[in-house]
Amino acid sequence: MFGSRAAMRHKDRGIWQSWTWSQQRDQIRDFAIGLTRLGLQKGDRVAIVGANRPRLYWAVCAVQSVGGVPVPVYADAVAEELSYVLTHAGVRFAVVQDQEQVDKLQSFIEQLTVLTAIIYDEPRGLRDYDKHMLHDYADVQEMGRSAQHADKQLATRWEQDIRAGSGEDISIMLYTSGTTGRSKGVMLKAKNAVKAAQDTVAFDKLSEKDSVLAYLPLAWVGDHYLNYAQGYVAGFCVACPESGQTITQDLRELAPTFYFAPPRVFEGLLTSITIRMEDAGRFKQRIYKHYIEVARKHGEAILEGRPVPASARVSYALGEILVYGPLKNVLGLSNIRVAYTAGEAIGSDLFSFFRSLGVNLKQLYGQTEAFLYVTCQKDGEVRSDTVGPPAPNVDIRISEDGEVQFRSPGMFSGYYLEEEKTAETLTEDGYVKTGDAGFFDTDGQLKIIDRAKDVGKLSSGALFAPKYLENMLKFFPNIKEAVAFGNGRDFASAFINIDLQAVGNWAERNNIAYASYQELAGHPLVYKMIAANVEDTNRRLAAEPMMAAAQIKRFLILHKELDADDGELTRTQKVRRAFVAERYAPLINALYEGVSEKYVETEVTYEDGRKGRIAATVKIVDAPVFKAAEPVKEAAE
Repeated sequence: MFGSRAAMRHKDRGIWQSWTWSQQRDQIRDFAIGLTRLGLQKGDRVAIVGANRPRLYWAVCAVQSVGGVPVPVYADAVAEELSYVLTHAGVRFAVVQDQEQVDKLQSFIEQLTVLTAIIYDEPRGLRDYDKHMLHDYADVQEMGRSAQHADKQLATRWEQDIRAGSGEDISIMLYTSGTTGRSKGVMLKAKNAVKAAQDTVAFDKLSEKDSVLAYLPLAWVGDHYLNYAQGYVAGFCVACPESGQTITQDLRELAPTFYFAPPRVFEGLLTSITIRMEDAGRFKQRIYKHYIEVARKHGEAILEGRPVPASARVSYALGEILVYGPLKNVLGLSNIRVAYTAGEAIGSDLFSFFRSLGVNLKQLYGQTEAFLYVTCQKDGEVRSDTVGPPAPNVDIRISEDGEVQFRSPGMFSGYYLEEEKTAETLTEDGYVKTGDAGFFDTDGQLKIIDRAKDVGKLSSGALFAPKYLENMLKFFPNIKEAVAFGNGRDFASAFINIDLQAVGNWAERNNIAYASYQELAGHPLVYKMIAANVEDTNRRLAAEPMMAAAQIKRFLILHKELDADDGELTRTQKVRRAFVAERYAPLINALYEGVSEKYVETEVTYEDGRKGRIAATVKIVDAPVFKAAEPVKEAAE
């Protein structure tokens, strides 16, 4: 039905190339048959390693079409991480993007005892490599075409085998981000994946007329669900960027109608907006501030169709011409019909900012084990402090100890080779334990407080929810990451990473010279700037009776950025809290010992895999705290 419509786009050397659904089918079929000629059999695991590229997406589908199990792996995974996943999964084939990925695989090839072939997409730099196990993607496709030429019924049998496939088959194996330990291989059945995608495609009215920019990691459940699964169910066009560095420009050129980004991306967008306005002239700054205030007051109400005074609508319409429209155009959000954010909690101010511009941004709460969606927000019923009601056909309950548990159409069938962990994750009646603490609000929308194991109490007994504090801090463009501490302690404290782009821009405008992140992070004026942000955060916390006792009394700016290569973040950029607490225990102790500085040495991993050490004397600063607001008393009836 969509044969002549665009299914896939890719920007290469500055030019957008397109493939129709019919052309994409041919590409997949040729590669799939070529794989069988290399020896791929039903049930074989196939690693997919690289950035968002049409051929890698086609490889996923090709492997599925002949009964294999694709195992996507993060492109930026270091050799040790890659080795663990490929060895644990027992992959027989690997389809990779380029020389970099080939080199990583070959660095631990002795451990991959069942690997029989590595297929690469981009041949640049591989001409003189030993081709014993290496195959060019194009050559494998040619093998498939030659086989079809020799046997005219081969293509027909390929399609018949697809129709004869069972929905009980494992269609994909996605490894968890490893926030709390070693990654686990989440097995997802074909019928579950399709049913879950059908439900959400109907929920958001996605169709063949929609388009997305696929820039999320192939190994993340968000990409496989939002782009791959929903794309096949709805028939919309999936576009791949030219590179990770051109995503912003590509997004602007493509102007997609459906968009997903984790909170970190929206934080980055707000930072770029702030920087642009700081560099603008006074007149533009006045216009911007005026209409942003109009949007703050009335934008969300207008977006949701709620009553708004006529004068406010006129003012907002002018703002759309002068500020909101041009701003959305620069960000590539002009045509957005539905946008989502997930992965971690997003600050309410940040969330409301984009909605006030007219971007239909919503939140969803999900997990790999659910095949993403557990909750999602309905149009017109969007709140910044909740993640919405249960997604279609999803059942959610809150356990006695406050843990969120669910059953869903896309629910996983287990962890690969880890039956004990599967049993630990499931309740006796078949619900998945999320490990997150939450509760339902009066209107049936779910509120996530934090990871259940991370929510604690100060020594006074007051609630301590670190993620809540961290999100408030990260609303400030100067702060890229924050890690809060305080469970069992007398007060809350925090590590802070500055945003090098935002603070670096500020430093240049103020003629402050610096040679590295470490030097800028330790600058007295930077500490003064961050101290103001922390003070503002405490003032807002004081207005919330439940959180007022968790105001941040002491903080420090880390001498290095938290990095996934150093194990401090997952590949989806979530803080590995336990690892950070263990690694920087001396700094945490210093926060509570009352000292004003602490000397530390930290091992770092460079991009080429080499190890090194950086040393610094980190300053520790006290922050003012404010009297808690009195709880609002119910009026007597």
